[in-house]
Amino acid sequence: MPAYDKADLERRMNGAVDSLKGDLAGLRTGRASTSLLDPVTVEVYGAHMPLNQVATVSAPEPRMLSVQVWDKTNVGPVEKAIRSAGLGLNPINDGQTLRLPIPDLTEERRKELAKLAGQYSEKAKVAVRNVRRDGMDALKTDEKKGVFSEDERKRHETEVQKLTDATIADIDTVSAAKEKEILNK
Repeated sequence: MPAYDKADLERRMNGAVDSLKGDLAGLRTGRASTSLLDPVTVEVYGAHMPLNQVATVSAPEPRMLSVQVWDKTNVGPVEKAIRSAGLGLNPINDGQTLRLPIPDLTEERRKELAKLAGQYSEKAKVAVRNVRRDGMDALKTDEKKGVFSEDERKRHETEVQKLTDATIADIDTVSAAKEKEILNK
C-alpha cells in the first residue's frame, strides 16, 4: 500500500482554502453579512450553542443585520453574547428581534482587519506547505519501499509542487479580494 495519496493531499489543501474562506467571512467589511455572526456562541439551556441554533440571522438592509430569537427567554443571553463577541456591534432590542446596525469602519480599523486577513492567509499557506511536506515524505518512503522508481518519485513530486503552487495562488486570490473589500469598502 503506497503512502502517497494525491487525492488526500488535494483534499487537505482544499480544506486549508475552505478554512481561510470561513475565517475571512467573519471579518467585518462595513456591509451586513450573516456570516459575521457565525463565531458568536450563546449560553442557553446550560450550554454554549452557536447563534444560528437559537435564532435566525438575516440581512434585511445593506447596513443592518436582524436576529430573530426563537425563544423569548433567550433574547437577553443572545444580546449579551453579541455585545461581548468583540465585533463592535450594539444590538437594539425590538421585542423578540435584535437589530444590529453595522457602523462605518474607521481607517485604522480597516488596516487592522486587512492585517488580520493577511495573518489568516499566512496560516492557510503554512497548512498547505505542511501538506506538501507530508506528500514529499510519503513519496520518499514509497521510493525506499520500492513502490516507485526514482523517476516516478520525481514526476509525483512535480505534481505535488504544481498542486501546492495552484493552492497558494488560490489563497492569494481569496485573500487579495477580501483585503480589497476591507480597504476600499
